[in-house]
Amino acid sequence: MKDLLVSENLTKTFGGLVAVNQVSLTVKENSLTLLIGPNGSGKTTFINCCTGILKPDGGKVLFDGQDISGWPPHRIWEVGFVRTFQIPCPFQGLTVLDNVLGAMRNAGESPLKAVAKTRWVEQEERNVEKALDILGRVGLDKHWDKPSYTLGAAHLKMLEVARGLAAGARLIALDEPIGGVDPARADEILSYVSGLKELGLTFLVVEHRIDIAASYADYVYALDRGTLIAKGTPGEVLNDPRVIDVYLGREEAC
Repeated sequence: MKDLLVSENLTKTFGGLVAVNQVSLTVKENSLTLLIGPNGSGKTTFINCCTGILKPDGGKVLFDGQDISGWPPHRIWEVGFVRTFQIPCPFQGLTVLDNVLGAMRNAGESPLKAVAKTRWVEQEERNVEKALDILGRVGLDKHWDKPSYTLGAAHLKMLEVARGLAAGARLIALDEPIGGVDPARADEILSYVSGLKELGLTFLVVEHRIDIAASYADYVYALDRGTLIAKGTPGEVLNDPRVIDVYLGREEAC
């Protein structure tokens, strides 16, 4: 498997706080890579630097061999690197299907092509078929006509994934995909996500609930206070004394 996402000594500071401290990691194509760490370890800041929400202060971000360091989010989205957020933000007044369709590109949106109605109507029909197929793959096919505001937490998380698929993502960074979801639904979400690798998709999953997420990961990185402290298979990382000390041990102390 080739390297799809690579960070080289990525660094981000806020005043005197080093939130991401020279972090180097690699996400292999068609894998599920897990990024773990206690609260405040820099996981979300790292994702924000990779996806253009924040501009890194040092280091590089490479996507499929191309340096995307400091690119704005829309350019990173256009090359196929999509991210979700801890709190899903769908268009609440639209149906589940319309939310997915809204993430797709359509020739009818161009003023020059809009007049060729036959072409974009045909594309819209294909988009609907594609959107319904995507909804089936993430377990939302029975909810296609419901307003998104009626969905529960687990279904909202999967709607975010569906929108990423509709946008033509090659790599999706999922920020806390099972946050606020009960354990049974959490397993369901990660099972759907893992199954999407069959489509050639790659996932970078930022998650706090490693007891549930680790079994779905191909590779794991662990952060603490912005610094990479462990990497390897799920078993290797979860049994690393440094991870037990700063992550599991800290959880038990809370």
